[in-house]
Amino acid sequence: MALIAANNLAIHQMQAATNSWPADLYDDLLRQSVQGPAPVNVIRAEPELGAPARGGLPKTIARRTANGWTLTGRKTFATGGTALAYHLVWAITDEEEPRVGHVIVPADSAGITWHQTWDHLGLRASNTHDVSYAGVEVGEENFLEIPKTDGVYRDPAVATGPTGFGHPALYVGVARAARTAFVTYARERVPTALGRPIAETERIQAIAGEIDAQIVQAETLLYGTLLRVAADDPAVAAGLSLVKVQIARSVIAAVQTAVAALGNAALTRHNPLERHLRDVLCVRVHPPQEDTALLAAGRALLRG
Repeated sequence: MALIAANNLAIHQMQAATNSWPADLYDDLLRQSVQGPAPVNVIRAEPELGAPARGGLPKTIARRTANGWTLTGRKTFATGGTALAYHLVWAITDEEEPRVGHVIVPADSAGITWHQTWDHLGLRASNTHDVSYAGVEVGEENFLEIPKTDGVYRDPAVATGPTGFGHPALYVGVARAARTAFVTYARERVPTALGRPIAETERIQAIAGEIDAQIVQAETLLYGTLLRVAADDPAVAAGLSLVKVQIARSVIAAVQTAVAALGNAALTRHNPLERHLRDVLCVRVHPPQEDTALLAAGRALLRG
């Protein structure tokens, strides 16, 4: 649910920054949000292409009609599933000079089919499935073009922006939950050979300190960076993708340290640490992935 919330907040933050949605559609989304949960998400990945941030164009097509567009294609890893109120679908137009953008699709539109494909290591409650669009009709204003840079299309997910920090924040929360589970277990576990809680041993205390250090590092990077963004620091934008990489490394290290220290007990399904480990590993999938972020940063540095 936290991932669905992060995705939803990102859409609203982007709308606040760009005001790109048609007024009537966004007003409808807000009305639904007042009445109850009305999540919205960008639906981008495709079975053939994989992650859009690594390049390529969508296979999903928006075709011109007399009244707007029809949308046809299949997407994968669509988080939110049937709970979504609106889909923001990455697509390419069938025009003579094709444009790439996102199509705003009301979730109750005819022609949408969900395929129950989610069988993942972590985030199992995120309702992330495949979805197909078979001639889904939308208005002309529902297509939001992604502007080109110097005449060339570059995917916006190639680099992390402030909006994308909802995802690292989610996994900082996972690491915090793992820390709580570790502390609870350490206080309650009393081996017969020891005769007291393992929390009273220096080894476990040092491990707890290491877990805390990793979380403090992740939190400091997260909050410090966002404070710089809020203060309009012009130097912060170039390093956002690297900050995401370092937060990911820290939260994974925190959870893995806890699991390694407790051994089998931490890997059993009744222990929450097993779930926290599965969930925290998913931080790596959010674009840009670590290798692309490091490559881009290294190239920029060496160019001088």
